[in-house]
Amino acid sequence: MDLQRAGIGMVKKYSGVAIALHWIVAVGIMVNLILPYIWEAAGDENVRPLINTHKSIGITVLGLALMRLLWRLTHTPPALPASYKAWEVKASHAAHWALYALIIALPLTGWIMDSAWKDAAANPMQWFGLFQWPRIGPVMGLDEVTKKSVHDSFGEVHEILGYAMWALWALHVGAALKHQFMDGEKELQRMMP
Repeated sequence: MDLQRAGIGMVKKYSGVAIALHWIVAVGIMVNLILPYIWEAAGDENVRPLINTHKSIGITVLGLALMRLLWRLTHTPPALPASYKAWEVKASHAAHWALYALIIALPLTGWIMDSAWKDAAANPMQWFGLFQWPRIGPVMGLDEVTKKSVHDSFGEVHEILGYAMWALWALHVGAALKHQFMDGEKELQRMMP
């Protein structure tokens, strides 16, 4: 009997759509997590273009993350390897759902913060300079004092969520590398094209 046709020894992979969405979203998140550190040192004339790029990537990540979540809810992922301990399975599921929550919450808090920016009306948000992306109307319509409070509060939450994303990213990558290199599982191959 052909072992490959029987599925023995084969890596149970995610679908091509899930893999593509995973890596595009992952790259977008990494770029957006790094950009704030760059604009702090970029000089005043470069800050606004970097912030605008950050916003465009954030909105793109939000859309792709929602697509990925819908895909995940309608397509069963491959089973985790049988060698995983029960606590590892639970931790893996919890970490993945926490990642989904952060991937959606980060751009939403940024969008709300940007919509409450005092100069939002005078500086339309552009999606990679191609077209105007709408801000959240009810937030823009708030009185100036409330708007400043919303801007500052959501800005703080956005920053805290960014640190939480760094921590969860480190946990996610660390766990994948542990399973790959310490446990001998073909973990990375499950999410490679």
